Amino acid sequence: MTATILCVEDEADLRADICEELAAAGYQVAEAANGQDALEQLRASRFDLVLCDITMPKMSGLELLRLVRQEPGLGDLPFIFLTALASRRDIIAGKEAGVDDYLTKPIDFDLMLITVAARLDQVARIKGAVRGEGSAGGSVRSALLGADEALNRIALGVFLLDSERKVLFRNRRAEELVTEADGISVSREGLLRGEKPQQTQALRDIVDVAIARATAGDRQASQAVALSRNSGRRALFAVACPLGRGPAQPGEPVVGLFVTDPERRLSAAAEAVAQLYGLSPAETRLALALARGLRLDEIAEEFGISRNTVSYTLKNLFRKTETDRQADLISLFISSPVSLEDQ
Repeated sequence: MTATILCVEDEADLRADICEELAAAGYQVAEAANGQDALEQLRASRFDLVLCDITMPKMSGLELLRLVRQEPGLGDLPFIFLTALASRRDIIAGKEAGVDDYLTKPIDFDLMLITVAARLDQVARIKGAVRGEGSAGGSVRSALLGADEALNRIALGVFLLDSERKVLFRNRRAEELVTEADGISVSREGLLRGEKPQQTQALRDIVDVAIARATAGDRQASQAVALSRNSGRRALFAVACPLGRGPAQPGEPVVGLFVTDPERRLSAAAEAVAQLYGLSPAETRLALALARGLRLDEIAEEFGISRNTVSYTLKNLFRKTETDRQADLISLFISSPVSLEDQ
């Protein structure tokens, strides 16, 4: 059955372009120029998903979303914001209102189509699980939504792929990586890509191995690849792990691809270690500089402090973390658990 999408956008040209892309992808599309018009349509007709601008006349996207979440029969309607607002405060406001996802303007139409398809697939899987569980469906649905939220809170990009290598799900960090398009991206067909053909092939190879092992019932082995980035930042690190056991059903995830950004992970790990050991900001900054490979004299010059101050801070670091070598200290920061992120 063809999904029906409501596009709510006050800029007529942009709304027309979005609707054209959605229609070309096979969706049925309705339009609304503001939140009030959208609310009337939502009350009158059935929709499978809403794409909605935030800043609009008559009624904003946030106001519309809050009303939709209170409407009988509309509380679970997938809702994706289209916005040029990307501040943490705006994102928190949207999450508090119950938004499911964000797409940032200017709109990347390939990313938009993939996001829409992934969200509709996720809803379909949840509904299928609920039907299969009968009276226990409510608890199953809650568990699935809880797992989704848990994955969205870790500082690691998580992609779930099917037996045809297509992305079925990606958590919030994976979405950020795709949006950055610096080392990894997703094609219009929903396939993962590197920045260069050889890296796209390397990704494909490790996923194929994981698919084969999942089919064979081997869930222990995993394959990894480094993905260089045009920005010059350190390469992403991707690990493909087989999921499940035996032949998969269509649309069932069989491979988990976990992507680490060394620079972001190191910062998140530093916060976790600093909390665990009660480190001061100066001590945390010194540990991060050591993890970057800087010598003590280079650290003193970069921070504009004396070598004696650096040595004194290092002694405090050793004492608080119960280490006695720089190598052990660096290892502590690099190997700390991935921290949970505030959303």
